[in-house]
Amino acid sequence: MAQWPLLSVLIWLPIVGAVLVLALGRDPRVARWLSVLVALATLVASIPLYLGYDAPVGGMQFVESHAWINALNVFYALGVDGISVALIVLTTFTSVLVIIGSWGPIDKRVSQYMAAMLALEGMLIGVFAATDALLFYVFFEAMLIPMFIIIGVWGGPRRVYATLKFFIYTFLGSIFMLIGLIYLHMKTGEFSLQAFAEAPLGATEQAWLFFAFLIAFAIKVPMWPVHTWLPDAHVEAPTGGSVILAAIMLKVGGYGFIRFSLPITPDASQEYAWVVIAMSLVAVVYIGYVALVQEDMKKLIAYSSIAHMAFVTLGIFIVLSLVRVHENPDAARLGLQGAMVQMISHGFVSGAMFSCIGVLYDRLHSRMIRDYGGVVNVMPAYAAFFVLFAMANCGLPGTSGFVGEFMVILAAFQDNFWVAAVAAFTLIIGAAYTLWLVKRVIFGQVTNPKVEKFKDLDAREWIVLGSFAAAVLAVGIYPKPLTDLMDSSVLQIVNAMMLSKA
Repeated sequence: MAQWPLLSVLIWLPIVGAVLVLALGRDPRVARWLSVLVALATLVASIPLYLGYDAPVGGMQFVESHAWINALNVFYALGVDGISVALIVLTTFTSVLVIIGSWGPIDKRVSQYMAAMLALEGMLIGVFAATDALLFYVFFEAMLIPMFIIIGVWGGPRRVYATLKFFIYTFLGSIFMLIGLIYLHMKTGEFSLQAFAEAPLGATEQAWLFFAFLIAFAIKVPMWPVHTWLPDAHVEAPTGGSVILAAIMLKVGGYGFIRFSLPITPDASQEYAWVVIAMSLVAVVYIGYVALVQEDMKKLIAYSSIAHMAFVTLGIFIVLSLVRVHENPDAARLGLQGAMVQMISHGFVSGAMFSCIGVLYDRLHSRMIRDYGGVVNVMPAYAAFFVLFAMANCGLPGTSGFVGEFMVILAAFQDNFWVAAVAAFTLIIGAAYTLWLVKRVIFGQVTNPKVEKFKDLDAREWIVLGSFAAAVLAVGIYPKPLTDLMDSSVLQIVNAMMLSKA
């Protein structure tokens, strides 16, 4: 398997497919079918990645390395650990559902939309597979372009404002990361992430690099207070754009903290972990209350995403205190494992929630909660899916939303009772705004005559929501395959932090 460039196939298959869709997809039917075939082929190609990865061994596998820019000692270097594999499979799985879900709603410039989605898929896989920092940065920046186009062309009335805000925020943050990468290149003479992790850095150097990475990845997550671009982007994006944005693109921020901040600046990460923990706690409480007052369904779920992703950053940085202060690697392992499970779970749950909102929007062309009510009376199958995903969003045991959050809270209790108590309290807030949404949209009497004419799910919508439901229940009921996949990689990160402490 090591001789077969599987990672390159996964990256370039959807990108080349995007070019073919543009060239051959003048007929919308051809564009749709060709896009689905390319996305399915990419998903199938990711299965050998999952099955072939030796999880007990861990470390970087499926490694590829080719000289790229000799003058700067830059390599086209790829490799994956268990965390990367999980995120890549999440990307290929979600991309198929997004393209299938876009068949009906997207009826203008179909080939361009499908091509942008496929190109975005390839670039996201590139982010999760790159082991050369400059290659990571190229994919990190390039994925902004198709998302900019998706929101700017197929978005809502304020799409230009939303796209500019999205691009300016994320591009500005990445400039700080680029400065940090250039400095590290001057120290090491290369762009290898492994070389960066092994570079002898003083306390001041680590501090500056830590905050450079924090700005870049906090915006991408996004964390409070640099989160304001996300609700606008979600509200204006088409359904497929919102699903990809929430389910996959936000994970790049959490992944960046694991790949850059923890291994490259371990001492500064420990010293300033309280900053990230404080930002995370503010997000899970304050943003939860903001979600409570939203009247736009998309905006409510967008704020919910910010609150749930705060559990990811909390889990990542609580690990530093557990390792370097309490010397409790087992609890640190639990916290980091929980953060990773929460990332995957949030991908399924948020993608499903935005897909559900898209189903209603396709029928009424409104996202406002007040325009609905009593949907269960005319769409019982849809209502069942909506309630399932809402319960997962609340963290109900038996769904994927429970597993990661429970692991993070359990680890936090072994570090600081009050941090854990605040994090646990936010589950009540999450249940409040989610159940309030369910009550107003799904239950009660039908008051809008247009809602009375709704038809239940069609075959395309059954496929999308049914697949998300299967994933949410599979991880919720039996998370062992996912945790086993990532366990060795998580353990190696914890051990590396223990060694850096020594």
